[in-house]
Amino acid sequence: MLSLGGQPAHGQAGGALPFGVGERISYRARIAGVGTVGHGAMWVEGPVMVRGVSTFLLRFDMRAGLGPVKASARTSSWLDPGRMTSLRFAKRERSPVANHQEEVDLYPEEALWRAAGGVSGATPSNRSLDELSFIYYIRTLPLGSQAAYRLDRHFDAARNPTRITVIRREVVDTPAGEFQTILVEMRVKDSRRYDDTGVIRINLSDDERRIPVRIASRMRILGTVVLTLESYQPPDPTPRTAHVEEANGR
Repeated sequence: MLSLGGQPAHGQAGGALPFGVGERISYRARIAGVGTVGHGAMWVEGPVMVRGVSTFLLRFDMRAGLGPVKASARTSSWLDPGRMTSLRFAKRERSPVANHQEEVDLYPEEALWRAAGGVSGATPSNRSLDELSFIYYIRTLPLGSQAAYRLDRHFDAARNPTRITVIRREVVDTPAGEFQTILVEMRVKDSRRYDDTGVIRINLSDDERRIPVRIASRMRILGTVVLTLESYQPPDPTPRTAHVEEANGR
């Protein structure tokens, strides 16, 4: 097993990233034996200046429910694409049993994170990630057969390590078409959502785009929810000028 620690690993030729500003991925959310329970999307905005650094603003939004039981999650990550490190992270979750909100700023040069309210801590890496930017980072990794990685890059040391394992190549049929994919298993430590370790399975398209074609993870109340690709919009062909992030722009 490879341990990358704080070192970058870009699997794309010439260091090019498989995603960029303007990319949008839309999903249908399903539960086995139930059917469609909602929709989700991942997209890239920006570029946005954060503390003098041009970042990609990664977004994830999902809404799902069974009858009166409804849940939603909205996550944002300000990613420095040059160093593949997160500079800011925000999350809001709502469900019938609990609501949760996080706002965190990360300071790679100081190996430090600071949350709203004044709570802070040391990061185990000067290229730390959050739960959303981790998915984009995985898209840059060399994912050969039986490849396995131990990554100590979550900004919260208590949530390390994250383990990434290539399971197999397989064909996935979606509303957007049929895709040759790489099935990757991501084991994450998150005591708030799981007893200790949660398992997320991601099918990435087996091409230079590494599109997350299918994502399966467990949600409280709803159980295992599978996001399956409905549509894909590629990144903008021409770069944009970065704008300054407002203090309340999360």
